[in-house]
Amino acid sequence: MPNLIALDMPGGPEFLVALTTIWERGDAAFCVDQRLPTPARHAVLAAIAPTHVRSVDGSEIPWPGGRGVEEGDALVLASSGTTGAPKGIVLTHDAVAASAQASSARLGVTTSDHWLACLPLSHVGGLSVVTRALHTGTRLTVHPGFDPDAVMASEATLVSLVATALRRIDPARFRVILLGGAAPPEHLPPNAVTTYGMTETGSGVVYDGIPLDGVEIEIRPHGPESRTDPGEIWVRAPMLLRCYRSGPDARTDRDPRDRNGWFPTGDLGRFGTDGRLSVHGRAGDLIITGGENVWPEQVERVLATHPDVADVAVAGQPDPEWGHKVVAYVVPGPQAPDLQALRDHVRAELPAYCAPRELVLLTEIPRTALGKITRHRLTG
Repeated sequence: MPNLIALDMPGGPEFLVALTTIWERGDAAFCVDQRLPTPARHAVLAAIAPTHVRSVDGSEIPWPGGRGVEEGDALVLASSGTTGAPKGIVLTHDAVAASAQASSARLGVTTSDHWLACLPLSHVGGLSVVTRALHTGTRLTVHPGFDPDAVMASEATLVSLVATALRRIDPARFRVILLGGAAPPEHLPPNAVTTYGMTETGSGVVYDGIPLDGVEIEIRPHGPESRTDPGEIWVRAPMLLRCYRSGPDARTDRDPRDRNGWFPTGDLGRFGTDGRLSVHGRAGDLIITGGENVWPEQVERVLATHPDVADVAVAGQPDPEWGHKVVAYVVPGPQAPDLQALRDHVRAELPAYCAPRELVLLTEIPRTALGKITRHRLTG
């Protein structure tokens, strides 16, 4: 049985050598988040259960209780999903290669291109840049993290970023910028390509609303919604996960020998008249207040334009009168906003039921390394 090697090292040339070596001998790799403190690092390793931990000096130390992988497995990535509990997502070499080929074809990658990996390698958005370049033979530079000056000094033509990073560089520096993670900014540079995907889909599978070649998307009913309401996004594609490390295959409607079954994403969305997919958010994030559907991302986009809002997240909290109420969690700007001002600001653009009924001031909005709001940490 092949081993699962946890790579406990920062991004750089040594990381590439280690990953290549692991793959050449038939093992799989798991990348440890270098920003985690020791207790959190041990908790993730205990949940993923690698057979060995490899350090930057090249040593591989057995991990107690570690478990191997199946033949053909390439990567295991940790994803907390919406619960915060780490789970291992297993991607095969076939899946990684399919993702690399489909992405490169859509972006028109040539031998003159050069990828820059500067997002956390413990997340699929960062690691997929590395695997994409390795599988297609494209030139590659790997940074240990995001540094605006280092990014601008790079010779790369292609880069994957999140919205917060995009605001700290000159976008014109690159031929193409893949933008994932949190919701994209309202005004995008012409060379930015917005992506939709998740760890289970092996990175982005929809670029600018259009599925990559080989990717099928279905919108299936989610609850008793009307014809105009969005449904759940289901994906069938060769780059899907094989299984969860500690559980059954997440896909349905498939024969066990068919690796291309349908995967229910848990996201809600719809196809527009132009054939492009729009994603409304996680099904569990939808706020139903007084019988009306409120999408947090929609309210967040409006609240973010208020001059006294530096950062914002929206979530629902139980309410005896409305079922759930809309709550705005705000990092104040120059001065602390008041609830009525925020309600008026929202009602100027959205229906009145979207306006927050409670305001909570915070010093920081909890987010993942890729900028996604972790709403379960807001609502407890």
